[in-house]
Amino acid sequence: MNCTMVGGMARKQVIVQLDDQLVAALDKAAKQDGVSRSELLRTAAVALLEARRTRRLERRLIEAYRRVPQDPVLVETARRLAAETAPDW
Repeated sequence: MNCTMVGGMARKQVIVQLDDQLVAALDKAAKQDGVSRSELLRTAAVALLEARRTRRLERRLIEAYRRVPQDPVLVETARRLAAETAPDW
């Protein structure tokens, strides 16, 4: 396992097997974005993990509303308040 320090942060080298078509698409995207393939993949990995976290939190929120539904009176009051205070663009 290869570990290096970059910008004060330890990084590990990870071997991933990709087909030629995917590598070519990644290289094209990296070139368009002006970043290295590694930076593109790091950014994609962070985005994937954040999307998974968001989906997990959304599922928890939906489950909570199923257990304790919103009070229709509060929902209607919030809707009216929003309508009254919305800017006239």
